[in-house]
Amino acid sequence: MAVLQAGAAGGGGRLIVVGAGVAGMRTVVEMRRLGYAGGITLIGTERHRTYDRPLLSKAVLGGEADSATIAVDWDGLAADLRLGETAEVLYGTADGAGVETAGGRRYDGDAVVIATGAVANRLPGAPHHVLRTLDDTLGMRARFRPGLRVVIVGASWTGAEAATAAVRAGCEVTVVHRGAEPLAGIAGAEVGAYCRGWYEQAGVALRLGRVAERVEPAGLLLAGGEVLPADAVLVATGASPAVGWLRDSPVALGDGVLVDEGLRTGLATVYAVGDCAAFVSRRYGTRIRVDHWDTAMNGPAVAAANLLGGDEVYDPVPYFWSEQFGRSLHWVGRREAWHRAVWRGGPQDEAWGVCWFSGEYLAAFLGVNWGRDALQARRLIQAGASLDQDRAADPAVPLKKAAR
Repeated sequence: MAVLQAGAAGGGGRLIVVGAGVAGMRTVVEMRRLGYAGGITLIGTERHRTYDRPLLSKAVLGGEADSATIAVDWDGLAADLRLGETAEVLYGTADGAGVETAGGRRYDGDAVVIATGAVANRLPGAPHHVLRTLDDTLGMRARFRPGLRVVIVGASWTGAEAATAAVRAGCEVTVVHRGAEPLAGIAGAEVGAYCRGWYEQAGVALRLGRVAERVEPAGLLLAGGEVLPADAVLVATGASPAVGWLRDSPVALGDGVLVDEGLRTGLATVYAVGDCAAFVSRRYGTRIRVDHWDTAMNGPAVAAANLLGGDEVYDPVPYFWSEQFGRSLHWVGRREAWHRAVWRGGPQDEAWGVCWFSGEYLAAFLGVNWGRDALQARRLIQAGASLDQDRAADPAVPLKKAAR
């Protein structure tokens, strides 16, 4: 059943979108593309217009760009932008839902889309840096100078990208990681062991298997009592869904806002999209939350269609990309510890990859300097294709040619 109606201006109700990042922006764009001409209010905590978050730890932190703003025709979209306002309360109404902001202003609508994204995890103690917003990134970049002692907590995607930028700026960089190897939680210890060499080649001191406890004025305190001296500490240990403001609301929470395969909450007039949405995946048979740009870009098309009476299903193959120490990494799918790894080439090659199989079916793929294979792998996983693993192991064979 349609919550909102496409049609003439003023006759389609009002949509309140909370969150002015990519997911919120894409919701507005998709609603207009599908013919919705009613009112739209977009509420965002940051004063910046929508920007491309993945570029922050890449081009912006590295000094190649000062902004990552996405070109959007806001006038053409006829959206009421309310930037610099923070939503604090979600409430139901007799015929819709609404939001109250920290300033006490209420926005009533016929429907609400929650697109508040995620917030960076932090450590207790003294002030330190994170990389989640444009202001975060510019603040960290301003500290960079030759000889600055930078300690980074986390050796996954963002931590590695931050270390890359800090090294290029001439900083003395130490990375602390609780895992046995970089990226081991994502790609396993064998792949992670090869990634470790990238840090060593770049001159980064890597402290593996160490737990960061708190930030002290003099540096980073590790479990066991050691303090790593630092002029700046950057915590890059992931992010948590920005749903604290919803704790007393009518929507169910878990690892994010709990939604079904159509991105609907338990309230017919409230949807959630992007990094904050934990959706039911038919493909994986469980509820998942994917904190990445691809989710924010593509989920809103499903939510918009369903708000207007559709019955679309959101069931993506997760996709991530990263730039680390002069290498481009592309990840697709979901890897389990029991999946069989099949290498395409090896780390001695300029471009190489790893396929993970569940039986005869491709489940996940990591490509290093091999974006073409990543694109093919995503399509193969989406199609549920069976692959000849011997052919998949031959880097001279395009991955799509390994399909049976």
